[in-house]
Amino acid sequence: MRVLLQRVTSASVRVGDQIVGQIDHGLLALVGIGHGDTPDDVVRLAEKTARLRIFADRSGKMNHSVVDVGGGVLAVSQFTLLADCRRGRRPAFTDAADPSIAKELYEQYCHHLSNQNIPVATGIFAADMSVSLTNDGPVTILLE
Repeated sequence: MRVLLQRVTSASVRVGDQIVGQIDHGLLALVGIGHGDTPDDVVRLAEKTARLRIFADRSGKMNHSVVDVGGGVLAVSQFTLLADCRRGRRPAFTDAADPSIAKELYEQYCHHLSNQNIPVATGIFAADMSVSLTNDGPVTILLE
């Protein structure tokens, strides 16, 4: 499982002409589920997402989490995080989990964040989405 976190001042996801998920201050979480990922992995990375101290305190040091600052999370499924580009020029996605398993674990990740009193917005699993964000910092962190 890989989660690419971007600290944002705002983020949204569209499917066609419709905004389906949107947050203000918080984190954009691009979520990739791989073969062998388990509910335990989901819990561990959701906890890390919620508690990772990447927001500035009054002195400008990264000492606060998304929970501490009252931010939201926009979680977007993204199987391309599991791309294998070691050979050739076309990425292989054989490390990505079957969509039915990936969807279940992605939804568990979102649910676990919600259970921590974090406002969670989502994209639509397996849809062709357009993601817009204003990166804050920029701060981008890869969790595995």
